[in-house]
Amino acid sequence: MTGCPFASRRGFLAGGLAGGLAAGLAGVARAAPQGDVPRDAPPADAAAKGITAASQGPGRQESVPFRGARQAGILTPLQSHTYFAAFDLTTTRQAEVAALLARWTLAAEHMARGEAAQPDSPAPAPDPGADPAIPPRPRPAGDSGEAFGLAPARLSVTFGFGAGLFVRDGQDRYGLASRRPEALVDLPRFNGDQMQEARTGGDLSVQACADDPQVAFHAVRQLARIAGGVAVLRWVQSGFSANFAANDTPRNLMGFKDGTQNPLSRRPEESVGGAVRPATKDAVWVGEDGPAWMRGGSYLVVRRIRVALEHWDATDTEFQEQVMGRHKVSGAPLGGTSEFDPLDLDAVDADGNSVIPDTAHVRLAAAASNGGADMLRRGYSYNDGVNMVAERWPPWRQGLEYDSGLLFICYQRDPRAGFIPVFEQMSRLDMLNQYVTHTGGGLFACPGGAQGNGFIGQGLFEA
Repeated sequence: MTGCPFASRRGFLAGGLAGGLAAGLAGVARAAPQGDVPRDAPPADAAAKGITAASQGPGRQESVPFRGARQAGILTPLQSHTYFAAFDLTTTRQAEVAALLARWTLAAEHMARGEAAQPDSPAPAPDPGADPAIPPRPRPAGDSGEAFGLAPARLSVTFGFGAGLFVRDGQDRYGLASRRPEALVDLPRFNGDQMQEARTGGDLSVQACADDPQVAFHAVRQLARIAGGVAVLRWVQSGFSANFAANDTPRNLMGFKDGTQNPLSRRPEESVGGAVRPATKDAVWVGEDGPAWMRGGSYLVVRRIRVALEHWDATDTEFQEQVMGRHKVSGAPLGGTSEFDPLDLDAVDADGNSVIPDTAHVRLAAAASNGGADMLRRGYSYNDGVNMVAERWPPWRQGLEYDSGLLFICYQRDPRAGFIPVFEQMSRLDMLNQYVTHTGGGLFACPGGAQGNGFIGQGLFEA
């Protein structure tokens, strides 16, 4: 609505909740501070109003640029919340798919800046033949409004294409079958998988990450609304990460640090068979080996992994550490003293036994144990309440169990050389399997970023 001070989240702030303030930090735009607590309010007064350092910290004011050679949300420093969604396409026309991606691109760009997803629809021209006794139909709003007044909170939106965009049930739906990347394979069924159809697959994926859960959910909600008539939600999953310091590795719900061995980070060296394997530098981005429209992109594997927390909590810490291959408090590999000590997979104790067990999670996940197979892990914890469990055999246990675990997310140059060979081994041998069950997920091709006035995936449709 022209001239409306609330047409964007920032406009809403400037319109009454707080005064505007622009500041630059390392090339990242900041929105205006907001909230009704005076800057000089004593900490006790601020806490009494429910406003803490975490909720009003500088990270809430930062925005992540949406456009660029690569999509945001892959190497973006981990935000505290995510909302992942998979969509099924309902249209039969390629042009409508491309138009949807163009609308999604603009909406994501606006929301990443802290603005409304779309402007409000213009008022239609008066109909001289309309019955004046019948009120006009309401115009759809450009944004549902639940994020008005909220800062951008480092929102990133990452888009992906599933196999169903190219072929479904053997049909070339949109004339794109010949452009399906070879790396966009159908994931095999791994040992122990209990994949639920309602939580698996999808033609398009959207991952919204932000330091505010409402901002992340708002982004997916707007994209789902914009997709009306072209695509529908298939499944969603929210996730969260603990508030951790910038240089710390976050802990998962099992209490262990998760992500120490990530490439493109401070990952320590891995050694096996006397050879030292450094961190892989080309593990994430598609290069000249991929189709032109995928260069600068990455392949996303997402897995919803339920963890039997009740079983885990009844396990003593020493055995938990044997399962993981790391010390719980420090995060150091067994035999080490600090988190980033080298991962020595050849180390043995006085009796000749491996210090890090042969079936320990960290050993089986290491690139050094998988011929260099590597990926960037970017997972989140999830908690979806509880489920009823009733056993029909002794000891006839009945009760509630947590529906909680890990939304495992990883990006890689080629899943055939990343997730698939690594998890093929882990699914058979990992001691952690007695505590975890994979219940959903998918594989998506995330193209390079939108540049100039283009839209996500434009190269695919213009190839």
